Formats: sequence, structure tokens, C-alpha cells
Amino acid sequence: MNDPPFLLVPLDQAHDRTRFNSGSEALDRYFREQVTQDMRRRVAACFVALDGKQQIAGYYTLASASILLADLPASSGKKLPRYPTVPAVRMGRLAVDQAFKDRGLGGALLADALNRATHSEIAAHALMVYAKDASAAAFYVHHGFIVLPNSPLTLFMPLATVLALRKAEKTPR
Repeated sequence: MNDPPFLLVPLDQAHDRTRFNSGSEALDRYFREQVTQDMRRRVAACFVALDGKQQIAGYYTLASASILLADLPASSGKKLPRYPTVPAVRMGRLAVDQAFKDRGLGGALLADALNRATHSEIAAHALMVYAKDASAAAFYVHHGFIVLPNSPLTLFMPLATVLALRKAEKTPR
């Protein structure tokens, strides 16, 4: 029997965050105690994946950010204007409840974040992440992210790459 797909929506007051357990105390504490304050202050937006029973299966946050042009790999930076920083969207946190692990939900949350970043009316060059550890960095590399040369836990994906992949998927072969 197949599980129904998850519904990805902005977090709101009706969602019960108390039972969420990703196995990471820091991510769980943030989600239970701080995320609504960050949303109210407009420093982060939070999106949740809901199962068919409206239980939160995972979440991620997005915020505006910038990347120093000098920090980008030479191959990426040479194509950009010579401004000191490049606009980006930062995925601050991404977590999946332990009851929903190994179902591809982390990749689906990441895909949703990339989709939201590419459809924003506010210009951004990339989606960037600060991986919490080497395992998280490997997850992002697996999904096509590029490691910043001087910061192995900071990764980015040019949004033009996402748009090009979408265009290629729509092109008949």
C-alpha cells in the first residue's frame, strides 16, 4: 500500500509542533520554541510537510541572504557582476521526523525549497545552505549543490541550474 503524498504548506498556528522529533535536539527545539518568533519578525519563513492525518512529517526554513562574490568558485563568480555580494536564499534548517525517515522526504523538502526560490519575484542567484555536519553536506552534494572552496559546510546551487533542469525536463526528446 502506498503512502499518500505529503502536502507542503507554510507553517501556521493550527499545526501541532509538539510531537515533532527529528532526533536532533537543536532542530526540534528551534521548531517548537523559536520558529514562530522568527516568522513574526520576518527573519525566516517556515514550510512543513503534512501527512494525510495533518501530522508534521518535516520542515524547512528560508530567509534572504548573500554570498561574498570572492567566496564563490571562480567558475561561478566570473559570470556575475562585480558587486561585493551575490543575493541568495538561505535554507536555514531542514528536518524530517523520525517516523517519516527513509521515504525521500528530505529530498522532497529540498525540491520544494528550490521551487519556491526560483518562483520568487525577488531576485536571488542561488539557494545556499550551512550544513550542520559532513553527513548533511554529503546530502546536499548528492542533490547537486556545490561546496564553497574555503568553507566545506557551506554549499550552494545556482537557481539558473534549477531552471535549466526544469526546461530540459519539459523539452521533448
